[in-house]
Amino acid sequence: MSDGSPAGDSGGSRAGDLGGFLAVDSGGSGLRVAVGTAGGGGGGPDGLGRRASREPVRTGSRGIDPGHLMAQLLPMVRSLTAETGVTAFGTAVVGAAGLATLGDALRAELPGALARELGVRTVALAADAVTAYVGAIGPRAGAVVAAGTGLVATGTDLTSWRRADGWGHLLGDCGGGAWIGRAGLEAALRAHDGRPGGSAALLARVTERFGPVAGLPGRLYPRTDRPAVLASFAPDVAACAADDPVAADVLRAAARHMADSAAAVCPPGGRPAVAVTGGLLRMGDALVVPLEEELAKRLPQARRTAAEGDPLHGAVRIATDLTTGAFSLPCDDRMLGVTAVPGGR
Repeated sequence: MSDGSPAGDSGGSRAGDLGGFLAVDSGGSGLRVAVGTAGGGGGGPDGLGRRASREPVRTGSRGIDPGHLMAQLLPMVRSLTAETGVTAFGTAVVGAAGLATLGDALRAELPGALARELGVRTVALAADAVTAYVGAIGPRAGAVVAAGTGLVATGTDLTSWRRADGWGHLLGDCGGGAWIGRAGLEAALRAHDGRPGGSAALLARVTERFGPVAGLPGRLYPRTDRPAVLASFAPDVAACAADDPVAADVLRAAARHMADSAAAVCPPGGRPAVAVTGGLLRMGDALVVPLEEELAKRLPQARRTAAEGDPLHGAVRIATDLTTGAFSLPCDDRMLGVTAVPGGR
């Protein structure tokens, strides 16, 4: 791994010899890939071409599985090279959910694998929180909440990164899609049992989506994609919120958790930019209205701004900045590291 300094002289100049880039977003709901060229019209938010897989990269005893990531990535990249004509990649940027805490194997093995298979010369490995941040507000001081299947807040004053939550669906990700879905399922099961705090409306939705609730543990617990399955119920919670106070309370609690995380990472002083990004916002006013209220309470000094793009856009922006020598973000071993890889073509 690098010492934390930008690629600049060691990798950035060599990457410029190969203007093609590869940008990857690996999250709880799957893998998305973009390729492009920094100087040939492919540096926009979508690159020159994109592919996606709905299969999340596996996490095992070694953390994020680099072999499984490469097994999914290579067929998509080969398809994209045929489509776009981009066949040489000076730079690859991989934004991965869980990198900060589960990324040791990825950091140890992925740069070499990308060099061997694709000839990549410079590899940036970033927490998906970092790519979400850059996609949302670019390289400026502020805080970004990335709210999808999981939830993580990231802030920077452009000298270091701060991170809150992102601990996964068993230990945190409070307010994220899996958290909302799990809370909704719990409320449904309370209604099934006749315990206080239950929701008959959510129970009906659970039965419709998953079948009889008696079989729910057997259908859920053995699955390796539990976060995505839990998050799939979050839209049902939002759909019930207008008429069901229990569902509305779940979303208000989610909004408080999101605002708490944003406040924990936002740089003090001035008027930092604050944005929220991620698929959770598609749930609409049932979540967005209480979220705006909570952010106004917790961060009255901040400038609320609409997110410009998503984590894949952030990976594309980092890749183009590395390729053109404009990279200026702080690096560290957990959140964002840049490596010049020996043996790249």
